Amino acid sequence: MKNLFNKWVLGICIVLTVSILTGCGSKTEHWAYIHEPTEEVIALSDNGKATYKGNKYTYTKDDSYITLKDKSGGEESLRYEMNGDQMILYEKSTYTRLGKAEGDGIVGVWTQDNGWSYQFTEDGRFSEEDIFFGRYTVDEANSCIRLMYDDPIEDAFLYYTLAGDSLTVAYPWPMVRVQ
Repeated sequence: MKNLFNKWVLGICIVLTVSILTGCGSKTEHWAYIHEPTEEVIALSDNGKATYKGNKYTYTKDDSYITLKDKSGGEESLRYEMNGDQMILYEKSTYTRLGKAEGDGIVGVWTQDNGWSYQFTEDGRFSEEDIFFGRYTVDEANSCIRLMYDDPIEDAFLYYTLAGDSLTVAYPWPMVRVQ
């Protein structure tokens, strides 16, 4: 009987030790782009740890933003929206205006070093990567650009900041749980 009790205690100790070492059952959300559902982009653990594009962070989350902090104290806030079992994650990219400003605000040609580009005209037309075209509107009060594509693509709402010839755009990426 004593031997059975010792085995039981040893079994409980092993279970508790494994639970502690593996995070005590902490829950993690794993998210991927909808077009690459098996490739994790962001993982959020309920113990306050996150992985984003292969880098480790601590994070906080409210109803609109996931704020990532790295070990050096750097911080990045990612806007997000939940839509049922999907998440829209807004990732930031910075573009530089080519040439002189053609008008007020975002009007002009904007490029990145990788060749990606936007062109916004004064008459409310846009080009994205010289592939997608359509009309746009700007909600300056909410720093939001609405892209209405000519192709049968759902409208996109981009959040932006404009500082001289630098345009930072938070683009919406549909996410699904990793499959």
